[in-house]
Amino acid sequence: MTSGAARLLRGREEQRATFLDLFFDLVFVFALFRLSQGLREHLDWSGAFQTLVLLLAVWWVWTQSAGVSDRFDPRRPAIQVLAIGAMFGSLVLAAAAPEAFGDHGLVFAGAYVAVQVGRSLFLVVLTRGDERQRAEMRVLFWFGVSAVPWLAGALMQGWPRGVLWALAVAVDYTVARLGWPTPQLGPASAAEFSVSGGLLAERHRQFFIIALGELILVTGLGLSSNSFAADSSAAVVVAFATTVLLWRIYIHRAGEVLGGAVAAAPDPLRVAVSSVYAHLVMVAGIVAISVGDELIIEHPFGHTPPAWAAVILGGPALFLAGRAIIEYTVFGRVSRDRVAGVLVLAAISPATIVLPPVLVAAAAALVLAAIAVSDAARARGRPPEPPSPPG
Repeated sequence: MTSGAARLLRGREEQRATFLDLFFDLVFVFALFRLSQGLREHLDWSGAFQTLVLLLAVWWVWTQSAGVSDRFDPRRPAIQVLAIGAMFGSLVLAAAAPEAFGDHGLVFAGAYVAVQVGRSLFLVVLTRGDERQRAEMRVLFWFGVSAVPWLAGALMQGWPRGVLWALAVAVDYTVARLGWPTPQLGPASAAEFSVSGGLLAERHRQFFIIALGELILVTGLGLSSNSFAADSSAAVVVAFATTVLLWRIYIHRAGEVLGGAVAAAPDPLRVAVSSVYAHLVMVAGIVAISVGDELIIEHPFGHTPPAWAAVILGGPALFLAGRAIIEYTVFGRVSRDRVAGVLVLAAISPATIVLPPVLVAAAAALVLAAIAVSDAARARGRPPEPPSPPG
């Protein structure tokens, strides 16, 4: 290993998030806000599909950028330049997101490819002559492959763009799950993609708080824009209570000991990848909840269209599904109240045809409250459960 490359690596004893990590994450408050705005403007099956594709892209930019701070020292000027460049690219990506399937398709795809390929190419050059370059070359190769459908889709209109972009994100996520298998380099070794459980858990917790910050932003904007009217204020109380309950359910045990689960797992990388996907599902739920919060604050009473009910109830259901994946990843089992919560949310959906939006949201909040109470009751008087990830 050359001394120049070695100086860029992050010491295993320094696995804590830095101010640069927190600074980088700020742009994703804007990104999630723009995604929720785009979904609200196109609140149908097509809009949901498009928002999912865009969310997968945004999440993958954040995940890969966070991985850089796990492998390399953020205090080094070269790594700081890389992070700031990725941050600016992410800002452009977020700004283009609501019209990515319209007039801004090339801007969105170009920003995505520029961030992913540019970061990987920079790291390949930075690690030349070092054994770590092998892993960076794998990532660069596959981002180059997925760049083709990203850019080709941007040059098309309508459903071909959606198909090509869905193919692009499928490539990105699948090859990561398979360990970045690359021609000429052979199968990847575990050492090439080693992860720090403590830093992984901390970075995911930070992003989750960033996502909750987007809910606070939407709630505050809705309150101020409706001049503190009584009916809108009641909806704000429901929206804020939902945000608090999401936080409480997330941090209960599994969210706190995720880092220990990575360290204790026979295959730490598998646990890390499961955590990435689980947080993606939870963030998707928060994007839907954000749309629902905005709708109930602006229109608390009256008719609840099926599309509105889908985000008001479906958002919490997605969050609970992602939270169940985290629990299984950490403890090798899923609490029954997580499954029951999803089933109850599905069971009350027919009643939404006669309930106003704010009461539908209140019902979802009551389901979350019941789960939070169940968690607290189950933990009372018992020693903390150690992580025991499945083999």
